[in-house]
Amino acid sequence: MIPKPAQYLLRFDDLCPTVSQRRWQRFLPLIEEFGIRPILAVIPDNRDTQLQMSSPDPEFWSQMQALEARGATIALHGYQHLCQSWYRSLLPLHHRTEFAGVSEIKQREWIRRGLSILRGHGLNPRLWVAPRHGFDWNTLDALRAEGITALSDGFARVPVVRGGVTWIPQQLWAPVAKSRGIWTICIHPNTARCELVEQLRGFLGEHASQFTSVDRVLAQFNGTQVGLTERAYEQVALWRTQYARFRKQQALQRLRSNGYHPAVKVRP
Repeated sequence: MIPKPAQYLLRFDDLCPTVSQRRWQRFLPLIEEFGIRPILAVIPDNRDTQLQMSSPDPEFWSQMQALEARGATIALHGYQHLCQSWYRSLLPLHHRTEFAGVSEIKQREWIRRGLSILRGHGLNPRLWVAPRHGFDWNTLDALRAEGITALSDGFARVPVVRGGVTWIPQQLWAPVAKSRGIWTICIHPNTARCELVEQLRGFLGEHASQFTSVDRVLAQFNGTQVGLTERAYEQVALWRTQYARFRKQQALQRLRSNGYHPAVKVRP
């Protein structure tokens, strides 16, 4: 059953000690003011130089601990965020991924190491978030083998079970009012502009009572099997996202052909 009115989750991606401190700090007052229990997608061992936005923050891990203690859900965001595999993901939004196309043995090793690192910093990761939406059936098998039975991704309007893993959908990259369904808004602090922060503040001011948590969602929907209607809806939503991304890439290419080279990458 698709809930009405809509319920929302807030997710922050690419969190690691070198996340842009200036930009990340702008979201912390919103989390506290509106009592949001977000998904914190933490990279265990970041080696992606594009995500080295600030000097390593010595308080990063204690900050993650404090947020988790106040209700946030820690997600394992890949391993090193090095997207060196060229393979079609179960969600074909990017060509290069970290996990899709890699053997199950190697994926399980990376997941085990990542979980160990996060737990070593006092965190309790319970969710999977794939860098660049890149994961395959081997990933799902490896996650289950390592005790992770839920992930944040997909374009359905309710959590669905595939490969023995519960997919909590993630369909938005900015606040958008919806009439029904479960909607996860994914924010990348490293590239978030001031306008997005203010947009999110206004949205929270109007819809804060509709924000939920991973625990509530799993308690309400865990075990749901995807039906034909929702499968069709999910496929159409994926096509729309792919088309919108294609149009953005075309626009960016036109800008580059005219000599403009923006520093911020097109997402999703």
